[in-house]
Amino acid sequence: MLLAERLGGAAVLRLLLTAQVVSAFEPISVGIAIGAASALTGYLSYTDFYCRFAECCRPEQPLNASALKLDLEEKLFGQHLATEVILKALTGFRNNKNPKKPLTLSLHGWAGTGKNFVSQIVAENLHSKGLKSNFVHLFVSTLHFPHLQKIKLYQDQLQKWIRGNVSACASSVFIFDEMDKLHPGVIDAIKPFLDYYEQVDGVSYRKAIFIFLSNAGGDLITKMALDFWRAGKKREDIQLKDLEPVLSVGVFNNKHSGLWHSGLIDRNLIDYFIPFLPLEYRHVKMCVRAEMKARGSTIDEDIVTRVADEMTFFPKDEKIYSDKGCKTVQSRLDFH
Repeated sequence: MLLAERLGGAAVLRLLLTAQVVSAFEPISVGIAIGAASALTGYLSYTDFYCRFAECCRPEQPLNASALKLDLEEKLFGQHLATEVILKALTGFRNNKNPKKPLTLSLHGWAGTGKNFVSQIVAENLHSKGLKSNFVHLFVSTLHFPHLQKIKLYQDQLQKWIRGNVSACASSVFIFDEMDKLHPGVIDAIKPFLDYYEQVDGVSYRKAIFIFLSNAGGDLITKMALDFWRAGKKREDIQLKDLEPVLSVGVFNNKHSGLWHSGLIDRNLIDYFIPFLPLEYRHVKMCVRAEMKARGSTIDEDIVTRVADEMTFFPKDEKIYSDKGCKTVQSRLDFH
């Protein structure tokens, strides 16, 4: 930059004009000349150049809240609470230049209601490569922590993995799937990383994001949704305050939650317990249309209806909610 200032704009302009003249004879020279001009004017730093060809961690990069909002509204169906809370939580967290702790979200609900889908949307909006990013890490309880007798080993490995990756990228994202199948105690190994510490062993975790996905609490969420339906109230009238306290206590006391008697709950280190409501017939049809659109197919309402009609619904008498949510929509659509 200092060199560019000494040379002045005229010198840079002459360099670019020279490149145009040379272009008729030596294309490679043009690239060198333009690259030199860019370097002189400070337009192209080494980091910017490198990040054009390789994925870079940019902790200070602001979140595009409008893009996230659009993704949630267009791709997630029947989950007004999840849409509202995730948008608010992520936007507030990323706009805070000095957060006091990592953002920790716990997503709860039956299978097929959109928890994994939301974690994918979040990952894509935080890191360009989404779940394939070097800075997004997915743990599946039954795959990565299968053996009860190896809890201590898992705890040590988990701490080392998270410490190493946050050291490499402060805005790393960690997703823990199937928390309801995780052995109690494993997740408490990361408690120091989620707490209000400026640093832990020289590493700051304050800009990292942790997301837990669990079926635990699905029965409590369904009961609340069913109570509203039977009372003639709209599901959109359900508020977070109606469910979050019940959900946190229920998960804490559920031996099959992975957060059973966890210090993460006891110390209030989970910022939001986010309920995913059971999906109705109309939401299943939305999922079918979205899948057809994603495949580039023309939306055929007869097929949409047939696929939705093949799903099974509960409770036995009312048959309001899909027992698998939208989980089997893709496979069922293959037969039509």
